[in-house]
Amino acid sequence: MPIVNRVADLQPDIQAWRRDIHENPELLYDVHRTAAFVADRLREFGCDEVATGLGRTGVVGVIKGRKPAGKGDVRVIGLRADMDALPIEEETDLPYASKTPGKMHACGHDGHTAMLLGAARYLAETRNFAGD
Repeated sequence: MPIVNRVADLQPDIQAWRRDIHENPELLYDVHRTAAFVADRLREFGCDEVATGLGRTGVVGVIKGRKPAGKGDVRVIGLRADMDALPIEEETDLPYASKTPGKMHACGHDGHTAMLLGAARYLAETRNFAGD
């Protein structure tokens, strides 16, 4: 399946992840629920390694490609997203509005995290690259 079609197929899941994260905002380094959510998804996707608790609540998923690296090559690419929200009261009537008074994902980090989960899922499924 072409990349564009597969990524488009992931859209409903990416949207659901974003809405879940949006409904449950956390501030600064107190993003334990969100970190657990991300780590659980990465494990579901079949990441080779999932490290948690980095810098208190950071999460790293390692996906190893199936193509061999060149002789002496070490290829590693990192993709990152922030997971924290802002201390703002949400004043929308969205069905997935924040359930936590005084906290809201008005910054886009919910979207960044969901999109990165989509990328991780695609990369874990295909592994069509050399390196990690």
